[in-house]
Amino acid sequence: MSAPTAPTPKPTVTEREARQVAEAAREQDWRKPSFAKELFLGRFRLDLIHPHPLPADEDVQRGEEFLAKLRDFTETQIDSARIEREARIPDETINGLKELGAFGMKIDTKYGGLGLTQVYYNKALALVGSASPAIGALLSAHQSIGVPQPLKIFGTQDQKDTFLPRCARTDISAFLLTEPDVGSDPARLATTAVPDGDHYVLDGVKLWTTNGVVADLLVVMARVPRSEGHKGGITAFVVEAASEGITVENRNAFMGLRGLENGVTRFHHVRVPAANRIGPEGAGLKIALTTLNTGRLSLPAMCVGAGKWCLKIAREWTGAREQWGKPVALHEAVGSKISFIAATTFALEAVVDLCSQMADEDRNDIRIEAALAKLYGSEMAWLMADELVQIRGGRGFETAESLRARGERGVPAEQMLRDLRINRIFEGSTEIMHLLIAREAVDAHLSVAGDLIDPEKSLADKAKAGANAGVFYVKWLPKLVVGQGRIPGAYGAFHQQIDLSTHLRYVERSARKLARSTFYGMSRWQGRMETKQGFLGRIVDIGAELFAMSAACVRAEHLRGSGEHGREAYRLADAFCRQSRIRVEELFGRLWANTDDLDRRVVKDVLSGTYEWLEQGVHDPSGDGPWIADATPGPARRENVHRPIR
Repeated sequence: MSAPTAPTPKPTVTEREARQVAEAAREQDWRKPSFAKELFLGRFRLDLIHPHPLPADEDVQRGEEFLAKLRDFTETQIDSARIEREARIPDETINGLKELGAFGMKIDTKYGGLGLTQVYYNKALALVGSASPAIGALLSAHQSIGVPQPLKIFGTQDQKDTFLPRCARTDISAFLLTEPDVGSDPARLATTAVPDGDHYVLDGVKLWTTNGVVADLLVVMARVPRSEGHKGGITAFVVEAASEGITVENRNAFMGLRGLENGVTRFHHVRVPAANRIGPEGAGLKIALTTLNTGRLSLPAMCVGAGKWCLKIAREWTGAREQWGKPVALHEAVGSKISFIAATTFALEAVVDLCSQMADEDRNDIRIEAALAKLYGSEMAWLMADELVQIRGGRGFETAESLRARGERGVPAEQMLRDLRINRIFEGSTEIMHLLIAREAVDAHLSVAGDLIDPEKSLADKAKAGANAGVFYVKWLPKLVVGQGRIPGAYGAFHQQIDLSTHLRYVERSARKLARSTFYGMSRWQGRMETKQGFLGRIVDIGAELFAMSAACVRAEHLRGSGEHGREAYRLADAFCRQSRIRVEELFGRLWANTDDLDRRVVKDVLSGTYEWLEQGVHDPSGDGPWIADATPGPARRENVHRPIR
């Protein structure tokens, strides 16, 4: 088959077809236990996370040795102010990171990498990301979702031997999935990979290619057309960034992460050896989702680093700044914000460390835990940075450069806020994460009762599903009535000088209530449940809070047992749980008392133009131009701004 000479029409799919593509890509089975999955089913399996899992001694030694080197590098070789000012990471900084081995942190030592565990990889990202979030994004995009991770899981031995040594020391990689008109609905993916002998020919345009401007290797998702001898479907490829026909048409600029090398990449008749295909044809989305199971942990890891920095600045500033005769920290309005930052940072670190260690041990399925960590970490880090800006007052809104120019410490609080904002969108927006987690959370229900609410199933299928559902719910529902959370003294090991056992009992009771609420929602809305995104989002947010409370308590008890700040950890865990319980109760209330139906009616009116009169009296400076750029395949129309690091 020869390569096409005419543009391939963009796929047109229905909502149902898009859902089917997403469903086919997700892992269908649960071969290992999952704490979060059990939590959403109303079963508080504390035994899956307590005692807190621990890394092996040799992993700790290797990790700590690298962290010491990385800390020295961040303090002496990273000029974050220069990166912000020039909107670019200096080549010498990137080359220094390569020499340090930072691009091979997760790559096995036999391929020239450092072979760090997930725990220490995330600690390294938290450290370097606090010095420069743009560098954190560079390293994360390269290793968490770039070439190394999918090859580690799905690559052939030849692919590993060929590409992993390059990724460990010399080459930068990027992950290319998103397109100008395709985001979280990959069923409409328009980039094609047409088989041509022992090659594939790629055509299409990719948007927001993090690292794409400086990358040497690319992981590209493209659609292979079905033909004789070819199953077809969305497929993953390793592509040399310098290949003929690849053009980086634009280096994108953002409100934050100014040093991010993110671009628009065009493929025009790019020949890729079939040997560079990762996995079989049609497995691209499954590879991407599996890669993200642990890859998503990089973002909350950097959110932990941001929280630690926010706490440091809040402590130092509010102790030095006086208002009405005393440090502003001692005014309750400010003190409550500091308490929130401290308690939340402790909980986020507990969540990330727990998920990371579980990923290293590989005894549990952490797809929900990692997604919850990404969702919760990105949302809470943004709130912490926002509170820091408020604590700093006018200085929080002022740039670090301006502060330095007039003789004060150049605290980049406003930059932190801008840099963190993207985490609520990166690697699955908060809204998409809600839906993704909700789908996994109700998997057990859909497995036994899915046919009951599927309008395309026959009466016979529905009858069979009804019988199966009856057997499941007769056994499951009674277990949601009572549990350990109703027994005084349960989880007594967590009752030291400060009592955390009461919070674990609350988690157990709330998990059962959450499961009952989910069941009631399914019973009430049945097939329309998937449209109730407000309800599902609150269900997921409750689960995230319960997971964070559990992780915080387990971490506090671990630190107490090891003699490392145990009393202080207990106090932070207690503060976090008390704050979290208030949020949980509000979310439970909003499950049934909300404005979701009214909001839908208002939205329809907005789209129909009913309220256009409300928009009068302003000037729109946006100018003209399409809402979505043209992504028709074809030759490059702009100069190539690809800039490999030398």
